[in-house]
Amino acid sequence: MNRNLQLMRQSKIMVFTACDKHNRVAVKLFVNSFFLLCPFFLLGQSMGKDSLLQEVTLKSAVDYAIVHQPQIQQSIIDQQILETTIRSKLADWYPQINFNYNLQHNFIVQTAIIGGNAIKLGVNNTSAGQFTVSQAIFNKDVLLASRTKTDARLQARQLTSNNKIELAADVSKAFYDVLSTEQQIKVSTTNIQRIEQSLKDAFNQYKAGIADKIDYKRATITLNNSKAAKRSNEELLKAKLENLKTLMGYPLSASLNIVYDSLQMEKEIALDTSQEANYTARIEYQLLETQRRLLQYNVQYNKWSYLPTISANGAYNLSYQNNNFAKIYSNNFPNSFAALTLGFPIFQGGKRKAALQAAQLELERNSLDIINLKNSVNSAYTQAMAVYKSNLENFQALKQNLVLAKEVYDVLQLQYKSGIKAYLEVITSETDLRTAEINYYASLYQLMASKIDVQKALGQIVY
Repeated sequence: MNRNLQLMRQSKIMVFTACDKHNRVAVKLFVNSFFLLCPFFLLGQSMGKDSLLQEVTLKSAVDYAIVHQPQIQQSIIDQQILETTIRSKLADWYPQINFNYNLQHNFIVQTAIIGGNAIKLGVNNTSAGQFTVSQAIFNKDVLLASRTKTDARLQARQLTSNNKIELAADVSKAFYDVLSTEQQIKVSTTNIQRIEQSLKDAFNQYKAGIADKIDYKRATITLNNSKAAKRSNEELLKAKLENLKTLMGYPLSASLNIVYDSLQMEKEIALDTSQEANYTARIEYQLLETQRRLLQYNVQYNKWSYLPTISANGAYNLSYQNNNFAKIYSNNFPNSFAALTLGFPIFQGGKRKAALQAAQLELERNSLDIINLKNSVNSAYTQAMAVYKSNLENFQALKQNLVLAKEVYDVLQLQYKSGIKAYLEVITSETDLRTAEINYYASLYQLMASKIDVQKALGQIVY
């Protein structure tokens, strides 16, 4: 940055030196404008680069998704919409002041017979201005908005939190899925290198007359299968990376540089299996509790419908009347009033009673939702923990298998080169090693994914 500024200052000096006296003012304006706008261009470029991740770890992938995923952004916008709706509803508590204006020309003035005489009721031209003010004293709609605003905001935040939790779990699983496929490609690459070396050894032994051509043909078949498996996984990796980008809200044209530490991951597989499910820690339960309070307010709201609506209001009216349109505003006959209005619906065909019953039934249904959630959380936790324990046992067994497969392959490879073992045994051990490596990494990522499910069931993923 400092070097760029020095070059800009040098350029500025060169420009002034090269220009004649007549053009220096214009050039000075141009250069100064350039210096003023340059930081914004640099800032824009910096922000564009910063929006991409240089290295994608699990944490950075989740953090990026929480900020950039459209669904989360929509949830935040929903919170903002709710805030404006609350302000709109609560505005009815304030005095409502209005002004109305009217200008009217009567082509035929109304006439009435009074005492046997025909008398015109009015003039040819009238104009009126009305200032009105009203203040709600009791209004069930405004009262409901006032009492539910806190829980309504809480519910909006909880919905956003729930979406973040679901997104974090999905991104984590997609991340592990990508890692699993990448590891399979790396295993295939290493496997291909080993087979190519074995193929070379088998061919040399065939040329030397030590072995027949079956050995190197078998090696060729195994090599072709490994290359095909690698190409297949490479295509699958593209789709899985695109899925991860979509979940993260990451630019589709940008690349993801996945970074991870298998040893560190192994250290993080441990989980306290003695924990018990606590459905009150789940965001779903908290949402239902908030919904329950809102439904209780709704029941109260429908009970308020039996009460009258009370408001205070007043008006000041300007009344201009004149038969001569040019002098219409020369005569004013104002009037004003203040009033207390009470509105009481006497009979609505059972509408209020039906609405109250519906609100009470919704509240009862919410209670059943809480019971159902409690049962489902316990079931989900039991299932997630069973899968985790199963994957843990499988991982430990496959880890041991990997060590044994590597030892067997190394021994058979030496024995084959010494002419003790047949090449078929080398191929078999190599296949076992490749399978053991793939299964080991696949089991590791399955174990981490199942750990995510357990933590989610326990309500330990919090945003």
